[in-house]
Amino acid sequence: MHPALRVVADRQFGAFASEDAIRAGYTPEEVQSEVSRGRWVRLRRGVYAERAVLAAVDADPMGRHRLECAAVLVRLRGRPVVSHASAARLSGIVVPSSAPEVVRLTDEVQWRRGRGYEVARATLLPFDVRALGAFRITASARTLVDCAREWPLEDAVVAIDAALNAGLSSHADLTDAVLAQRHWAGIGDAARAANLADARAESPLETLGRLRILASGLPAPELQVEIRDARGFVARVDAWYEEAAVAVEFDGLVKYEAPRDGRSPARVLWEEKRREDRLRDLDIRVQRVVRADLGPAWKRVGARLGALLATPLIGPRRFVVVRDSVPSWRSA
Repeated sequence: MHPALRVVADRQFGAFASEDAIRAGYTPEEVQSEVSRGRWVRLRRGVYAERAVLAAVDADPMGRHRLECAAVLVRLRGRPVVSHASAARLSGIVVPSSAPEVVRLTDEVQWRRGRGYEVARATLLPFDVRALGAFRITASARTLVDCAREWPLEDAVVAIDAALNAGLSSHADLTDAVLAQRHWAGIGDAARAANLADARAESPLETLGRLRILASGLPAPELQVEIRDARGFVARVDAWYEEAAVAVEFDGLVKYEAPRDGRSPARVLWEEKRREDRLRDLDIRVQRVVRADLGPAWKRVGARLGALLATPLIGPRRFVVVRDSVPSWRSA
């Protein structure tokens, strides 16, 4: 590929128009020859990528979607902005598996729909947009609110929790984005999702478990607190109820199937058992919740948690609860 065309293609994530090739010195016949020889692959009418580029993204869903977005934008001459679920995918925001793979874009002056893409017409404020190579993409807060206006509430809260935890957005930015769309369809759903979000949630299971607890009429737990005793650190628990001294642990299977730090599954299981034994030795009750518990089994699990919360811990506490690295001593 000619270096001048390479520069253009690289800025457009591998996609380029026939006009780009012609400006770089190729003739229309040479463009067709590159396609016929299989060196360039047609993505859309008048839009191409090198075969090596397609091979590189075959095993990378995000890279493939980025190339599809680029192909549409090259075809539309780059005016619209990548948005909604497409912006979420390219920004590292959690996208539900049910979300369609269609390329989502936003433009201030036009609405249109084509093969594999949709362009929404909507206002874009300066802080709503950031650069994406040769193109533009909605900023994380705008992306989250756009998605939350359309997605089921649980999917929206999972995405917002994960984005807040990863530092992709902040509650203040989300509030500004919600207020900027206050008269738009679905904004009430987005506002509810933002209000339910908590940056301390560290996995989708923790988010979904917290939402199931709230839907049961139980109080919201504190998240990610440390328990310490006279010997020092005992555990960092996923959720905590202070009065009842109840810890809720959201137990994902991946922790045991693919342990980190070179530990074996057996080692992880042993450490979890010892950790829970230390908590129980301190008169802390532990409720474990797995993914399967969030379905029909939740009636039983939620009832047990409710019963635990109904019984406060009476008497001296032999542990310290640490919140945000600031210890809060209880009577010893």
